[in-house]
Amino acid sequence: MSVEVERKFLCNADTLKTLEEIGASVRQHQFHDQYYDSPKFDLTLRDAWLRKRKGCWELKCPTTEKTSGEQSKAAALCTRYKEITNLPEIQQRVTKIMKDNCEDTETSLSLEGEAWLSKMNLVCFAEFTTVRRSFVLEEEGVQIDLDQADFGYCVGEIEVLVPEGGDVQSALEKIERTAQKLGLSGDQRIEGKMNVYLKRYNPKHYEKLMSQHIL
Repeated sequence: MSVEVERKFLCNADTLKTLEEIGASVRQHQFHDQYYDSPKFDLTLRDAWLRKRKGCWELKCPTTEKTSGEQSKAAALCTRYKEITNLPEIQQRVTKIMKDNCEDTETSLSLEGEAWLSKMNLVCFAEFTTVRRSFVLEEEGVQIDLDQADFGYCVGEIEVLVPEGGDVQSALEKIERTAQKLGLSGDQRIEGKMNVYLKRYNPKHYEKLMSQHIL
């Protein structure tokens, strides 16, 4: 299991030019995402994001790692999530959160295909396609993605993956150095694709998450 440390940014022509100068474009690809939750938003209100991409499942959950005061500014601009990709573990964690909605935990974990979703009353609440252009930098472990979503939102992401229990501080420092090289400024987090999608197409869900300080 790894921890994704990430800072989002808005990319303009100058940022793209700098990125092309300091990084190597490694690929461009397209993917389709489907996100699932209960009608009462049991998962997302716990900041747990269940996603299906290219036929594979992923659950992103918040981490509890603390950061030092010196890194508080950099940390405030970044998100940190555990990435779980093992389906049995995903089902166990989701079942734990959804236990009040599960009639039979053991049965729900043993169901074939996607029947476990209906067993736990999970439905798709967001679905969109993204075209992603990825860059790698000389600094080890840093990747930058430029995402264009099919609902008209474009956002960049500076990402470092850290093994669970690894050095999150080092990842934050790498992201901060990369942001400086790209000339990024500002002290507010940039909205991700999900924030914008929900705000536009599911304002009730968006407002609920905002009221609980999830988004």
